[in-house]
Amino acid sequence: MSKKDSTKDSSVPQSQHVNRDKSKSRNGSDSKRELPVVPKDGPTANIAAQTFTFRELAAATKNFRPECLLGEGGFGRVYKGRLESTGQVVAVKQLDRNGLQGNREFLVEVLMLSLLHHPNLVNLIGYCADGDQRLLVYEFMPLGSLEDHLHDLPPDKEPLDWNTRMKIAAGAAKGLEYLHDKA
Repeated sequence: MSKKDSTKDSSVPQSQHVNRDKSKSRNGSDSKRELPVVPKDGPTANIAAQTFTFRELAAATKNFRPECLLGEGGFGRVYKGRLESTGQVVAVKQLDRNGLQGNREFLVEVLMLSLLHHPNLVNLIGYCADGDQRLLVYEFMPLGSLEDHLHDLPPDKEPLDWNTRMKIAAGAAKGLEYLHDKA
C-alpha cells in the first residue's frame, strides 16, 4: 500500500496540484512538492473524504453514548461507531466546539488529511461540518491505540516485549517521515 515517491499522484485531481514548493530535504537536496490549494469554488470542491451529516454520525455512535467513547483528548472526544449505510466500523472524533478554527480552516484541514495515505497512518474516511458541529471520521483500529498498548495495560496483561516496541517505533518513524518529506 505504500506510495512511490513522485510529484504527481494519479488519485489526486490535477486541479489540486497548483502551487509548487521547492524546498530542501533533510539531506540537503532540492525537492519539489506540489501543494494542494483551495479552489475558488470552495474548499469542498476537491475533498476526497466522504461528507456525513451530523444525524448520520449521531446514529452511528448511538447518539454519542458514553459506552461508545474510546477516548478524550485536547481537541475533543473519539467514539466508536458503525455507519448504517455500509456497516463499516469507524472512529468518530467530535471536535471541541470551543476551538478557534473557522469553517474554511476546518475544510482546508480536511482536504489535507484526505490526501494523506500511508500504511502507518490512520486514514480519514470522512467529515461532518453541520452548523457548529465539526467531526472527523477515521478508520477504526480494532486493536486499540498505541497508548493502550504502552501505558494503559490491564493488570493481567504482559507489557510489550522490546522487539515489538522497536517495530512500533520504526513504523511511527516511517509515518512521520512520510508526513515530513513526502506529504
